Amino acid sequence: MDKAGRILIVDDEPQNIKVLAQLLRPNYQVMAAKSGEVALTAARGPQAPDLILLDILMPEMDGYAVCRRLKEDTGTMHIPVIFLSALDAPDEEARGFELGAVDYIKKPFHPVIVSARIKTHMQLKRKSDLLEIMAAVDGLTEIANRRSFDLAIEKEIRRAERNRTILSLILIDIDFFKKYNDHYGHATGDDCLRKIAGVLKKSVRRPFDLAARYGGEEFAVILPETDGSGALYVAESIQQAVAEAKIPHAASGICPYVSVSMGVMSTKITASILPEHLIRQADTALYRAKQQGRNQICCQERNKDRKNGKIPPNSDCGR
Repeated sequence: MDKAGRILIVDDEPQNIKVLAQLLRPNYQVMAAKSGEVALTAARGPQAPDLILLDILMPEMDGYAVCRRLKEDTGTMHIPVIFLSALDAPDEEARGFELGAVDYIKKPFHPVIVSARIKTHMQLKRKSDLLEIMAAVDGLTEIANRRSFDLAIEKEIRRAERNRTILSLILIDIDFFKKYNDHYGHATGDDCLRKIAGVLKKSVRRPFDLAARYGGEEFAVILPETDGSGALYVAESIQQAVAEAKIPHAASGICPYVSVSMGVMSTKITASILPEHLIRQADTALYRAKQQGRNQICCQERNKDRKNGKIPPNSDCGR
């Protein structure tokens, strides 16, 4: 049977962990932590829990402090927390809810009640996750939407600033897309957008890269920790994949198939750089690619306009 989700049990008493684990394992993947610090590390890890069962009375860092730090961290604040504690005073329960817990179960607990409450909160978590995914995905192309792009580029700029790393951005425009819609109709135009989005999903492979629909017939790719050469390699792979898709475009003035123009911007992030700076520079490079004939890539690096780095039209375009 498929497990319904992952639960982290946080308790300094091994026997309590054992009892809860035996109760939950038939239906859930179970993780365990015997201290607050271990719990925080697990919550931020690659296999983050869907729900946390948190004891209050623990040495070094009590459950209240753990919950507070979970809710202060944007990476863990969405994980629901259920306090499971022998503290039964009303003010203790109220404090737990004030800190952001979704429930408070008093010890000694009844297994049936614990199971029912966990099931309810796991169902709510799945619905919440689904709504979040729907809000982040473009309905037509099924890749990240503009809202996701805006959030991601802000986050990656701040991370690159902290780590003193390079961030690259590619803006992509389908050549003569208005003529494509006029010639083939909007339903076929929508299908073309989906195919280009599919190319981006296959070309952008690292889990921390992001391909998004930027708006209309424009797309964007965010490439953290990627210099100009690396971003150019990704752009060239996208251009080649679009050419190999051979999507007919009889109304194009440059090619019998759909082609794309791209602007690439790469820079080492400093405190003075804002998302709009990076976008503006990539858009400038994209504009130059379109002005110089379309179906090509123009690259720009901060304080170094790579005009000589223009990538010519794809040689397979006319085949």
